[in-house]
Amino acid sequence: MIGIIDYGMGNLHSVSKALERLDQPYFVTDSTVELEKADGLILPGVGSYRDAMNILSGTGLRSFLQNSVELGKPLLGICLGMQLLFTESEENGPTKGLNFLQGRCDRFSGVSASGVRYKVPHMGWNHLSFRQPNHSLLHGLKENYVYFVHSYVVQAGEPEDVLAASDYFADVPAVVGRGNVFGVQFHPEKSGTLGMAILRNYCALVEGEVVR
Repeated sequence: MIGIIDYGMGNLHSVSKALERLDQPYFVTDSTVELEKADGLILPGVGSYRDAMNILSGTGLRSFLQNSVELGKPLLGICLGMQLLFTESEENGPTKGLNFLQGRCDRFSGVSASGVRYKVPHMGWNHLSFRQPNHSLLHGLKENYVYFVHSYVVQAGEPEDVLAASDYFADVPAVVGRGNVFGVQFHPEKSGTLGMAILRNYCALVEGEVVR
């Protein structure tokens, strides 16, 4: 059973519908008591990093997530939810994150290393390149395009935490993971076959199934 964390800043409807298409049992709640009953968690996110961390801290969800991760419960962050897994972000001033993964989130500069100006946010379909194709989230899948909407990009402190990446005038960590903590920068529920397959693999991991 998947518990989708409702803290007021996630696209709960689209994530819920995606799990329904996968026939994956789930529930949506902001109650830590109920979330403790889940076998795995999903932390969605849309909006401001600072606002999200303030809500998580103020509601007790931050402490709950820290305890859950320490106990080995799988956690998947989506979009802003992935960024929150890291050490900090510069959005609206330096803000400390959950620090499950080492790294920081910086705003796209809008100018490439060669001086080419580009649009921010990064929005649209980009190719996903696997760095660790045998990882449980990616095992058995083929590289394809996925759908991004974000203005901030993770600078991963540990390169081995990056499972897949995309390119948008710079390297964009797009799938990350260490231990029982995982994240995707794109929206898997809006990313066609590959996005849904990655979500399916996460569900299989939560349920203790062998990914084939």
